[in-house]
Amino acid sequence: MNWLTALGLAAVVIPSLYIYTVSIVATRFPVLRNKRICLLIAHPDDEAMFFAPTVLALTRPETGNHVKILCLSSGDAEGLGPTRKRELAKSGTLLGLRSPSDVFVIDSPFFPDSMTTHWDPERISHLLASAFAPGLNETTNPASASLRSSGKNKENKKGEEVKPTIDTIITFDKHGISGHPNHISLYHGARLFVSQLLAATAGSKEKGKGQGQVDIYTLPTLGLARKYSGIVDALPTLLEWAWSAGITKKDKQERPGALVFMNNLVPGEGWASVDKAWAAMTKAHVSQMRWFRYGWIGLSRYMYVNSLVREDVAPATAKD
Repeated sequence: MNWLTALGLAAVVIPSLYIYTVSIVATRFPVLRNKRICLLIAHPDDEAMFFAPTVLALTRPETGNHVKILCLSSGDAEGLGPTRKRELAKSGTLLGLRSPSDVFVIDSPFFPDSMTTHWDPERISHLLASAFAPGLNETTNPASASLRSSGKNKENKKGEEVKPTIDTIITFDKHGISGHPNHISLYHGARLFVSQLLAATAGSKEKGKGQGQVDIYTLPTLGLARKYSGIVDALPTLLEWAWSAGITKKDKQERPGALVFMNNLVPGEGWASVDKAWAAMTKAHVSQMRWFRYGWIGLSRYMYVNSLVREDVAPATAKD
């Protein structure tokens, strides 16, 4: 068998195996159901470049999820903020969001689109609390805490007033996929928010789960070879999942420790497919489609495969 024959076989066998594997993952692997989910991103196009398999899978009607996108900047580094906001709304609907109104973009000088600026985790946590946990900012504010301790604010009883309006946050891991400081900041801000939420609702139990608990799932940063291996990365991803949550540990369906989502190579209305992920970039984020973007959407494993890991977060202490 010469190398041309081997290459031809690989070109047929690898995609065929991948398509078969997609069907197994979609029907037999753990998935979040009936959840209120926030995809927390830093810039318009993050949802398509990195999280497309996740959004397409979790917005399928049969899951019963309600997915929203919260973007902490308009990506205005080149003066295209208004354009990129519109592109994000279009991309969200192409990826399955119920409505463009489920996309929220923050324009704030505290969250500049910058390759050199780390955003303050405290500000991110405060923003998340304002959006999704009314009352949390009061419990973590020293002045409010003083009022409670003196009995002047009896309505804010610990564990009762803080009721989050989301169940899950999905965002970048601590390395930010590309090392972008804005991405990394989201990880630390989201963890701080959840740790403060847990502390504020300590002692509250509902079906064995803290009343205020919001789970965080993060997208792992991979090395260069795997990052640009396309569908080939499905195999190491599944092996990692089996080791962390699939075989060696029994997953709880309610709160899986790890998740895998894969886009099908075959277009179709009833499932997540890579053509929808490509459309979110090429038809929505038109202003960002420079030549190197085509290389990314063709080769990046993040356009085909997402693996998410549930973060273990402890309640915040006084020093936090």
